[in-house]
Amino acid sequence: MNFLDALLEHPLVADGAMGTMINAAGIGFEQSFEGLNLARPDVILDIHRAFVAAGADVVETNTFSATAIHLDRWGMANRTVDINAAGARLARQAADEADRTVFVAGSVGPTGARLSPLGPLSPEDARAAYLEQIGTLADAGVDLLVLETFADLAELELALGVARSVCALPLVASMSFTREVRTLGGVVPETAVSRLRVAGADVIGANCSTGPRGVHEVLLRYSEAEAGVGVGSSALPIAFSAMPNAGYPESRGERLYFPAPPDYFADYAEQFLASGARLIGGCCGTTPDHIRGVRRALDAARTTGRRRTSAYATHVREPAAVVVEAPVRSEPSLARHLLSGRFVTTVEMEPPKSSDTSTLETHALRLRDAGATALNISDTPMARMRMTGLAAAVKVQQATGLEPVLHFPVRGRNLLRVQGDLLAAHTLDVRTLFVTMGDLASIGDYPQAFDHHDIVPTGLVKLITQQFNAGLDGAGTSIGSPCSFFVGVALNLTPMDVVAEAKLLRRKIEFGAGFALTQPVFDPVRAGAFIAHYTDTYGPLTLPLLCGVLPLASVRHAVFLKNEVPGMSVPDEIVRRMAGAPDEGRGEGQRIAAELLEEVRSFVQGVYFIPSFRRYDVVAELLAGVRP
Repeated sequence: MNFLDALLEHPLVADGAMGTMINAAGIGFEQSFEGLNLARPDVILDIHRAFVAAGADVVETNTFSATAIHLDRWGMANRTVDINAAGARLARQAADEADRTVFVAGSVGPTGARLSPLGPLSPEDARAAYLEQIGTLADAGVDLLVLETFADLAELELALGVARSVCALPLVASMSFTREVRTLGGVVPETAVSRLRVAGADVIGANCSTGPRGVHEVLLRYSEAEAGVGVGSSALPIAFSAMPNAGYPESRGERLYFPAPPDYFADYAEQFLASGARLIGGCCGTTPDHIRGVRRALDAARTTGRRRTSAYATHVREPAAVVVEAPVRSEPSLARHLLSGRFVTTVEMEPPKSSDTSTLETHALRLRDAGATALNISDTPMARMRMTGLAAAVKVQQATGLEPVLHFPVRGRNLLRVQGDLLAAHTLDVRTLFVTMGDLASIGDYPQAFDHHDIVPTGLVKLITQQFNAGLDGAGTSIGSPCSFFVGVALNLTPMDVVAEAKLLRRKIEFGAGFALTQPVFDPVRAGAFIAHYTDTYGPLTLPLLCGVLPLASVRHAVFLKNEVPGMSVPDEIVRRMAGAPDEGRGEGQRIAAELLEEVRSFVQGVYFIPSFRRYDVVAELLAGVRP
């Protein structure tokens, strides 16, 4: 009997948490658990055997994070095929040792990298990774595939498409939902079940993230959504799977502890069954004892045909959200100036390396009086420790009345931090943001600092303009009143790869960019050629450009920028002019900056002054000469 036939005949019990059991065996998180298929097959086989002995009808291979993309983090990408094949072989050995039918499920999880545009992973690279893993598992003889713990519906659909293209195995597609009953990408259960049915999933499930109660809520909403649809196009009506965590984890020393006991888990197993689940198991924190409880509960229901009322598992609907009328949003002043056609001038300012902002405020006042339209406040420039840009922006705005343009790097911020900082900025009346990648920690004063980021600049632009400005967070949950951010992006007008830079700019515009700050321009002819290329390829460039202008301080400065700063194009003629100038070239640097500004004015809507070595006085003199 194959898996789908068995599932139609009666509900099946899946196994529990492989990772939890590996950790309980004394193996730390500092190594690849999937790599243990090769390094410690005895440990993995014993875990499979324990779950089979507890009553599991389905055991999953220890391959959840066994794509080449994930394994590359452990330096094991070249062992992807071996690790997956070994995982299938170990699970099959435990299944064959049982005195009953036990199915082997190939476990496939997310790659761990976010798909473009929210992350750096291209769909082509994701398909290649899944093709290798799923093809290996299918060739190794698994009975079905369980694609689980996906928070990104698009990635799960992509993985399902790969699976359907390489094999005819039954497919279980399971998503992970938050306490708000949405995925981290904002997808609700009703949308998930509809799209996964179309994508070809035989069983649709929920796993991980929350405990039994949260998964039960998802199942109820799955069932309600399917009630009006009926039987799917395949021979099997859409069935559901439920594999919750054993509650929410807490840390105890080096171990994670999950509080839900086996009897609580067993009570919910009955509720899952009543809600349409045909495959019931566990995720993080679930042990053979939890699976044994599920086995007893399902056997009792199958034998008696009755389900006792659970003392724990009662379905509670969350109260409806209170709808609050949003206040009228004010347009950021930089947006108003650009919309009116005014030529704007902004100046980059660096936060202090102390809690004292008095000097920064003094310079800001001088720049305001010299004619600056707005002040750009950087955030950890060159990865050097400084006051946070948001605090400096607020102080400058209070002192001058000028709008700050807050630089908002994604590097070093996880998705929670990003969204919390966005809310903080909006609350503090900082509405104009310049989204950028940020500098590598390795070049700054703390090279050991963490560089991780969950979202790339293009994805953050989309998050801000299409979700926060619509009153939703990244998970699609209401944040109350919509935000009114005006978002700027980075642009190199003299790139090495014109085609790639133009394509990236087009994507940023499509995602809602409102303006662009360019890298310093020293070659107006090349800058104009880039604009011409963009226009020829995509049509007129309507995005306002604020051209970067960096006054050179010396010939050494010019040579350094030319030879050591990526993406910077400094013509030889500029270097020669600086070399032949008196007084180390500072005055010549100002003259070059003024000339460059006049040359680019025909195709930009403003200037973005970047003071060399915090010489705000030099920029103040240049500002005084800028014609409106």
